[in-house]
Amino acid sequence: MAVMTNGTTWLAARQSIAFGGYHVVLARGLSPEELADRLAATVLYDTKHTAVAAGEHTGESLLELMDDTYGDSSDGIGLRLGHTGDWTYAVAYGGWQGEFGPLAPVSRGGAHVCLLEYEEENGKPVPPHFACFHDGRLLSACNLHLAASWGYQGVDGDPATAARLQELLTAAGLPDPERDREDVHRIALGVVEGFFGLSLPKDLIVHGTLPAVLLEPA
Repeated sequence: MAVMTNGTTWLAARQSIAFGGYHVVLARGLSPEELADRLAATVLYDTKHTAVAAGEHTGESLLELMDDTYGDSSDGIGLRLGHTGDWTYAVAYGGWQGEFGPLAPVSRGGAHVCLLEYEEENGKPVPPHFACFHDGRLLSACNLHLAASWGYQGVDGDPATAARLQELLTAAGLPDPERDREDVHRIALGVVEGFFGLSLPKDLIVHGTLPAVLLEPA
Protein backbone atom coordinates (compact mmCIF):
# COMPACT_ATOMS: atom_id res chain seq x y z
CA MET A 1 0.00 0.00 0.00
CA ALA A 2 1.35 3.44 -0.89
CA VAL A 3 2.11 5.68 2.07
CA MET A 4 0.09 8.89 1.96
CA THR A 5 2.22 12.00 2.38
CA ASN A 6 1.65 15.72 2.36
CA GLY A 7 3.52 18.52 0.73
CA THR A 8 5.09 21.42 2.56
CA THR A 9 2.55 24.24 2.14
CA TRP A 10 0.94 23.43 5.49
CA LEU A 11 4.05 24.89 7.15
CA ALA A 12 2.80 28.38 6.25
CA ALA A 13 0.01 28.21 8.86
CA ARG A 14 0.73 29.98 12.14
CA GLN A 15 2.43 27.67 14.69
CA SER A 16 2.21 24.86 12.14
CA ILE A 17 4.55 22.67 14.20
CA ALA A 18 5.22 24.47 17.48
CA PHE A 19 5.41 27.93 19.05
CA GLY A 20 8.29 29.92 17.60
CA GLY A 21 8.07 28.72 14.02
CA TYR A 22 9.62 25.78 12.22
CA HIS A 23 13.06 24.43 11.35
CA VAL A 24 12.88 21.41 9.05
CA VAL A 25 15.79 19.79 7.21
CA LEU A 26 15.14 17.27 4.45
CA ALA A 27 17.88 15.08 3.03
CA ARG A 28 18.13 12.64 0.16
CA GLY A 29 20.99 10.17 0.42
CA LEU A 30 21.24 10.14 4.23
CA SER A 31 19.60 7.93 6.85
CA PRO A 32 17.77 9.65 9.74
CA GLU A 33 20.68 8.79 12.03
CA GLU A 34 23.26 10.22 9.61
CA LEU A 35 21.22 13.39 9.21
CA ALA A 36 20.93 13.83 12.98
CA ASP A 37 24.67 13.31 13.50
CA ARG A 38 25.56 15.81 10.77
CA LEU A 39 23.14 18.41 12.13
CA ALA A 40 24.58 17.95 15.64
CA ALA A 41 28.00 18.80 14.23
CA THR A 42 26.72 22.18 12.98
CA VAL A 43 25.46 23.41 16.37
CA LEU A 44 27.17 26.75 17.12
CA TYR A 45 28.36 26.16 20.67
CA ASP A 46 31.91 26.09 22.05
CA THR A 47 31.74 22.33 22.58
CA LYS A 48 31.10 19.59 20.06
CA HIS A 49 27.57 18.20 20.11
CA THR A 50 26.24 14.75 19.34
CA ALA A 51 22.77 13.33 18.77
CA VAL A 52 21.63 11.27 21.77
CA ALA A 53 18.66 8.94 21.28
CA ALA A 54 15.65 10.00 23.38
CA GLY A 55 13.04 7.37 22.42
CA GLU A 56 9.80 7.80 20.49
CA HIS A 57 7.97 11.09 20.95
CA THR A 58 5.21 13.35 19.79
CA GLY A 59 6.18 16.98 19.46
CA GLU A 60 4.45 17.73 22.76
CA SER A 61 6.10 14.90 24.68
CA LEU A 62 9.55 15.82 23.34
CA LEU A 63 9.08 19.40 24.58
CA GLU A 64 7.98 18.03 27.97
CA LEU A 65 11.11 15.86 28.11
CA MET A 66 13.23 18.89 27.26
CA ASP A 67 11.54 20.93 29.99
CA ASP A 68 12.40 18.17 32.47
CA THR A 69 15.97 17.83 31.16
CA TYR A 70 16.97 21.48 30.79
CA GLY A 71 14.51 23.30 33.03
CA ASP A 72 13.10 24.98 29.93
CA SER A 73 12.78 23.42 26.48
CA SER A 74 14.20 26.60 24.93
CA ASP A 75 17.54 25.84 26.61
CA GLY A 76 18.10 22.75 24.46
CA ILE A 77 17.57 21.42 20.95
CA GLY A 78 15.71 18.25 20.07
CA LEU A 79 14.99 16.63 16.72
CA ARG A 80 12.22 14.29 15.64
CA LEU A 81 13.26 12.11 12.71
CA GLY A 82 11.48 10.30 9.91
CA HIS A 83 11.37 9.61 6.21
CA THR A 84 8.86 9.93 3.41
CA GLY A 85 9.55 8.59 -0.06
CA ASP A 86 13.27 9.09 -0.73
CA TRP A 87 13.52 12.03 1.70
CA THR A 88 14.69 11.83 5.31
CA TYR A 89 13.59 14.70 7.55
CA ALA A 90 14.54 16.23 10.88
CA VAL A 91 12.14 18.58 12.69
CA ALA A 92 13.71 20.80 15.37
CA TYR A 93 12.19 21.66 18.76
CA GLY A 94 13.27 23.92 21.60
CA GLY A 95 15.81 26.72 21.25
CA TRP A 96 16.95 26.04 17.68
CA GLN A 97 16.67 29.68 16.52
CA GLY A 98 20.08 30.89 15.38
CA GLU A 99 21.89 27.86 16.79
CA PHE A 100 22.75 25.95 13.58
CA GLY A 101 25.67 26.82 11.35
CA PRO A 102 25.78 26.51 7.54
CA LEU A 103 24.26 23.33 6.17
CA ALA A 104 26.57 22.95 3.15
CA PRO A 105 28.76 20.42 5.06
CA VAL A 106 25.67 18.32 5.83
CA SER A 107 25.33 17.66 2.08
CA ARG A 108 28.87 16.33 1.66
CA GLY A 109 29.34 13.04 -0.14
CA GLY A 110 26.66 13.67 -2.73
CA ALA A 111 23.63 14.21 -0.48
CA HIS A 112 20.87 16.67 -1.30
CA VAL A 113 19.88 18.74 1.75
CA CYS A 114 17.04 21.28 1.92
CA LEU A 115 16.28 23.71 4.74
CA LEU A 116 12.86 25.18 5.47
CA GLU A 117 12.95 27.64 8.37
CA TYR A 118 10.79 30.36 9.88
CA GLU A 119 11.51 32.21 13.12
CA GLU A 120 7.87 33.14 13.52
CA GLU A 121 8.20 34.97 16.83
CA ASN A 122 11.31 36.96 15.89
CA GLY A 123 10.38 40.62 16.36
CA LYS A 124 12.57 41.98 13.54
CA PRO A 125 10.72 40.19 11.70
CA VAL A 126 12.79 37.58 9.85
CA PRO A 127 11.07 36.14 6.75
CA PRO A 128 10.72 32.39 6.18
CA HIS A 129 13.76 30.94 4.45
CA PHE A 130 14.58 28.14 2.01
CA ALA A 131 17.95 26.78 0.93
CA CYS A 132 19.06 23.67 -0.98
CA PHE A 133 22.56 22.19 -1.02
CA HIS A 134 24.18 19.34 -2.93
CA ASP A 135 27.57 17.84 -2.27
CA GLY A 136 28.78 20.82 -0.27
CA ARG A 137 27.57 23.61 -2.53
CA LEU A 138 24.53 25.88 -2.57
CA LEU A 139 22.01 25.18 -5.34
CA SER A 140 19.44 27.81 -4.43
CA ALA A 141 18.26 29.98 -1.55
CA CYS A 142 15.62 32.65 -1.07
CA ASN A 143 13.40 34.20 1.54
CA LEU A 144 9.87 32.91 1.07
CA HIS A 145 8.25 36.33 1.25
CA LEU A 146 10.25 37.11 -1.92
CA ALA A 147 10.83 40.62 -0.55
CA ALA A 148 14.02 42.49 -1.38
CA SER A 149 15.18 42.27 2.22
CA TRP A 150 17.49 40.34 4.53
CA GLY A 151 20.22 40.08 1.92
CA TYR A 152 18.08 38.58 -0.82
CA GLN A 153 17.10 40.01 -4.17
CA GLY A 154 15.35 37.03 -5.74
CA VAL A 155 16.91 33.57 -5.71
CA ASP A 156 20.63 33.04 -5.01
CA GLY A 157 22.77 29.99 -5.73
CA ASP A 158 23.91 27.97 -8.72
CA PRO A 159 23.04 30.17 -11.71
CA ALA A 160 21.12 27.54 -13.68
CA THR A 161 19.17 26.15 -10.71
CA ALA A 162 18.45 29.55 -9.20
CA ALA A 163 17.25 30.91 -12.55
CA ARG A 164 14.83 28.02 -13.07
CA LEU A 165 13.40 28.42 -9.58
CA GLN A 166 13.10 32.19 -10.07
CA GLU A 167 11.16 31.61 -13.31
CA LEU A 168 8.68 29.37 -11.51
CA LEU A 169 8.19 31.86 -8.68
CA THR A 170 7.63 34.64 -11.22
CA ALA A 171 5.12 32.47 -13.09
CA ALA A 172 3.26 32.00 -9.77
CA GLY A 173 2.88 35.78 -9.50
CA LEU A 174 5.63 36.40 -6.96
CA PRO A 175 6.80 38.67 -5.56
CA ASP A 176 3.49 40.41 -4.90
CA PRO A 177 3.76 43.11 -2.20
CA GLU A 178 -0.05 43.54 -2.19
CA ARG A 179 -0.73 39.91 -1.28
CA ASP A 180 -1.04 38.70 2.31
CA ARG A 181 2.32 37.50 3.63
CA GLU A 182 0.96 34.10 4.68
CA ASP A 183 -0.45 33.57 1.17
CA VAL A 184 2.93 34.48 -0.36
CA HIS A 185 4.63 32.10 2.09
CA ARG A 186 2.27 29.27 1.12
CA ILE A 187 2.56 29.87 -2.63
CA ALA A 188 6.36 30.05 -2.45
CA LEU A 189 6.49 26.82 -0.45
CA GLY A 190 4.35 25.17 -3.11
CA VAL A 191 6.70 26.29 -5.89
CA VAL A 192 9.78 25.06 -4.01
CA GLU A 193 8.03 21.82 -3.15
CA GLY A 194 7.15 21.12 -6.77
CA PHE A 195 10.57 22.06 -8.12
CA PHE A 196 12.54 19.87 -5.70
CA GLY A 197 9.92 17.16 -5.13
CA LEU A 198 9.70 17.80 -1.37
CA SER A 199 7.17 16.19 0.92
CA LEU A 200 6.39 16.17 4.65
CA PRO A 201 3.75 14.00 6.38
CA LYS A 202 1.72 16.62 8.26
CA ASP A 203 -0.45 14.28 10.36
CA LEU A 204 2.52 12.21 11.51
CA ILE A 205 4.61 15.26 12.40
CA VAL A 206 1.80 17.18 14.11
CA HIS A 207 -0.06 14.32 15.81
CA GLY A 208 2.08 11.17 15.54
CA THR A 209 5.06 9.62 17.28
CA LEU A 210 8.55 9.64 15.80
CA PRO A 211 12.08 8.71 16.94
CA ALA A 212 13.73 11.65 18.68
CA VAL A 213 17.21 12.77 19.68
CA LEU A 214 18.61 15.49 21.90
CA LEU A 215 21.64 17.44 20.68
CA GLU A 216 23.95 17.19 23.67
CA PRO A 217 27.56 18.27 24.39
CA ALA A 218 29.89 15.39 23.56
